[in-house]
Amino acid sequence: MIVQPVSRVRKLLVAVAAAVCLIPFGTASAQPPDEGPVRETAGAYSVSVPAAQCGPDSRPETGLQGDVSAADRNSGRSTEGYRCNLTRLGGYAGRGGGITSTTFDHCLYMGSLFPGDLLGPATGVQVVDVADPANPVLSTTLTEPAMLAGTWESLKVNPARKLLVGTGVPLLTGFGLISVYDVSDCAHPRLLNPGPGTNIAMPVPITAHEGGFSPDGNTYWASGVAPGIVSAVDLADPANPRVIWQGLPGLSMHGMGVSADGDRVYLSDNFGGITVLDTSAIQRRDPNPRVPVLAELHWNDGWATQHSIPVSYGDRPYLFTVDEAGAGGVKLIDVSDDHRPRIVSSIKLAIELPANQDRALASSMGGSVFAYDAHYCAADRPVDPTALACGWESSGIRVFDVRDPARVREIAYYNPPARTGQNTQLWNSPHALASVIGAPLLDGPSIIAALAQGLFDPAEALGPRSGALVGGDLSTDWCFAPPEWHGDQLWTACADNGFLALQLAPGTYSVPADQSSTVGS
Repeated sequence: MIVQPVSRVRKLLVAVAAAVCLIPFGTASAQPPDEGPVRETAGAYSVSVPAAQCGPDSRPETGLQGDVSAADRNSGRSTEGYRCNLTRLGGYAGRGGGITSTTFDHCLYMGSLFPGDLLGPATGVQVVDVADPANPVLSTTLTEPAMLAGTWESLKVNPARKLLVGTGVPLLTGFGLISVYDVSDCAHPRLLNPGPGTNIAMPVPITAHEGGFSPDGNTYWASGVAPGIVSAVDLADPANPRVIWQGLPGLSMHGMGVSADGDRVYLSDNFGGITVLDTSAIQRRDPNPRVPVLAELHWNDGWATQHSIPVSYGDRPYLFTVDEAGAGGVKLIDVSDDHRPRIVSSIKLAIELPANQDRALASSMGGSVFAYDAHYCAADRPVDPTALACGWESSGIRVFDVRDPARVREIAYYNPPARTGQNTQLWNSPHALASVIGAPLLDGPSIIAALAQGLFDPAEALGPRSGALVGGDLSTDWCFAPPEWHGDQLWTACADNGFLALQLAPGTYSVPADQSSTVGS
């Protein structure tokens, strides 16, 4: 169901919020891409997916799907967490889980957040050995400059080549630092590039915030949010990462998804949308490659678009595309026509709907700048996926049956216990760091949209937490990292609780024989 477009005020608020959140950094010498067709989709999907039906040993949410009520936050009920068909096997909290993590084999690499990660006791990126999911242990830490500088959303593994890469991002945008590791022995990564990218006197000319691999592992894509410089880094020789293309396809670009053949990059636009890049010349390693823009698709239902997961149903290619803010949820986009991508459906929780933005404001006030939005997802396989698992910020880990993309339903969730009042203990948590602010600023655009549609009741938005504009209390966790598939388990990290090994209840999910967890890059 599509509702009427929202007012221009909403677009203005998005621009203002982005200007506040994104720090301009540097310039690029790049070949401008060819302009492709630009399309805009107005309106919002106003239907949520069916809620999970909870089995035995569940502790369900007490209110709307995805909500953590003001009453539960203030009474301390949220410190017990919520679970439905998904339970905790084990965990490693450390001093917080950074922003995103990544997994390979029996290991998880927990992202670092500057400067808190420098305080230790385990500095840099923490390597968690999950050989025994009930008793994960810290095996080592990665302390190269990029790892100490904060990895933000850049930490990724390429299974084909057994490479781990992260870039240094001290605050929103970084420059020059990139480390490449061999993870054949996943618990003890081996640095491959002691020179360029690791030696601070030998920076690689990239801006950094987010990153990801082409499927063959020969190219690592780095993007900086402001300005939106995108760099293709050749890793044919991992000891010598080198930039082979750089461009500025948009003002503020975020994460990405890469097609199976490496010929397309679906780049996220922070203002809400995707840009389709023809990267076949880079994949072929043409000299002086050109990277045309084939299409742009923009929307005003959600913004800070995070990343895309290329999948296919039958012979038709799609993207699961995630909006980090603005109650956009996850969009399913048909990309069978490179020049005319189109949104065909969305995945939302009830708390994200326009009619519930007043209730969302009432409960999330005092929890800091993020509230109930998706952030990073993982499909259980790229071809005919059967399930999608997402880190959904204050709504925890959400799991969906996506066998029929027209009839998605929720099957499980786990919202970890809130660590209320423990701000000063969580040096590596972005939630603790951001909690000098109490108000959910990044949901301003969705509130404006609800007001424009006459769906926002100011009286409903008022509650016992309404005055908590500063000093966030960690009354929920923030789950930013992708929950990655390991059989009938999900391995992830949340900002406050750190690493979590989660077990799906019997009968909830059937593991496909060709399961291959994918975040799209």
